[in-house]
Amino acid sequence: MALSKKPVKGMKDVMPDEMRIRNYVMGLIRETYESYGFTQIETPCVENIENLTNKQGGENEKLIFKIMKRGDKLRVDEAKEENDLVDSGLRYDLTVPLARYYSNHANELSSPFKALQMGNVWRADQPQKGRFRQFMQCDIDILGEPSNLAEIELILAMTTILGKLSFKNFNIRINDRRMLKAMAAYAGFSEESYDSVFITLDKMDKIGKDGVKECLIEDGFDAAVVEKYMALFDGLETAEDGVAFLSDTLGDFLPVECKDNLFEIRESVNAAKSADFTLLFDPTLVRGMSYYTGTIFEVELKEFHSSCGGGGRYDQMIGKFTGQNTPACGFSIGFERIITILMDNGFQVPSEGNKIAYLLEKGLPSNKVSQVFAEAEEMRRAGNQVLLVRMNKNKKFQKEQLANNGYTEFKEFFKD
Repeated sequence: MALSKKPVKGMKDVMPDEMRIRNYVMGLIRETYESYGFTQIETPCVENIENLTNKQGGENEKLIFKIMKRGDKLRVDEAKEENDLVDSGLRYDLTVPLARYYSNHANELSSPFKALQMGNVWRADQPQKGRFRQFMQCDIDILGEPSNLAEIELILAMTTILGKLSFKNFNIRINDRRMLKAMAAYAGFSEESYDSVFITLDKMDKIGKDGVKECLIEDGFDAAVVEKYMALFDGLETAEDGVAFLSDTLGDFLPVECKDNLFEIRESVNAAKSADFTLLFDPTLVRGMSYYTGTIFEVELKEFHSSCGGGGRYDQMIGKFTGQNTPACGFSIGFERIITILMDNGFQVPSEGNKIAYLLEKGLPSNKVSQVFAEAEEMRRAGNQVLLVRMNKNKKFQKEQLANNGYTEFKEFFKD
């Protein structure tokens, strides 16, 4: 039977045109984030299964590519459940590996530690355009900083990247998990029901307020509690300032610092931002990861009807490893979504020096070949990109292909 030429479902081969854009964007991300003081690190793609299934990854824990035990440790006949066969898995994000990394190396790192991570992650998800089972994530995280300096830096650094890639008029939606919990508590939902309520609330942009109300009642929640909850969203529609409205309405259910934090982030980001975006308070923003403990945010590209990244504060994750909680906040940019948009819109990598193709006729004497290589090296040292190829019989077609790959100059070398 012939071997399959196609990649595994949900994976893809990257062609040269896309690879140039990916490398350019990764370089821009690295350069920009480093200018904000972030330091690049790397973690293994494989993590202990206990770390990946600690009930902090939300739905992603159902999408883990698990790795079976090897050698003497794999005892199929004695296995009673799946975990008896599994001891590790491919990481589904970069946050859990970062928490483990920091827990292991905290004494060797500065505090606060500003981490930059770029690497592939894997999820056994249903593939679709812009969504793959293997995909690149680019994360920045600040560990050990309890104040809003972390949130402000993360938002400014990430939006600067989008601005450099010519994205405009986008939104940064921001909320706080404490605000979500305060609204639910004020309405009368029990704490055990919060996750269920928030899952339904997260659908509001698709099913609207009436849909959320109907779903909550269908889930068995008391109609009076649901009415009180939905009244908060009715009030938000006419409020001049959503944060102030909820702070006044929720009273002691909401920690005072939650309102102050959101005000401070909004004021500082708007005063310092360089990109064209709007920071919006969105009380329906949930974010799926259960490890978030405070501020959460998400990027909304209005022009493309798409979100392309998000993050938030997760002050309790590192404590799962060390027994002592450490302030932590992070942001993951939607790298694959951005690449897809750039490709769809014909993005061209800015030229750095000339791209020159040297075409060598077959049979060129060795002394002349050495001269050509010496000249090419000199041109490269001058900042140009030089490609040496044998001259085809159909030289016109060959040049057209090279031109499609960005080569603007051609130099031909003949044996005579």
